[in-house]
Amino acid sequence: MIEAIVGSEGAERVLLFLAARNEGYASEIANQWNMDVSTVQSQLKRMERDGLLISSTRGRTRIYRFNPRYIFKEETQALLNKALLHLPDSLQATLLLDRRRPRRTGKPL
Repeated sequence: MIEAIVGSEGAERVLLFLAARNEGYASEIANQWNMDVSTVQSQLKRMERDGLLISSTRGRTRIYRFNPRYIFKEETQALLNKALLHLPDSLQATLLLDRRRPRRTGKPL
């Protein structure tokens, strides 16, 4: 859909995932789209290098999200949100379902 603008289908999928969930990590994105993790990692690294994304680590996992200081952040997110609205309903549902593993019973907060 926006592949022509962002340059590749892989970049489009990474951006759509991050627009839908606000953050994500490489293997999570790759599993969602049935892509190779290395392809997703290269897209994430390129976007971080160019300033579109920032990352942080949680444990051993590198989490990516949009850079709040990116000059075209609002415009980019508006474009991606519009693209999300035009995806098939089943794909929208799976992208927007941000379900994490539940906390173990009795585990302290």
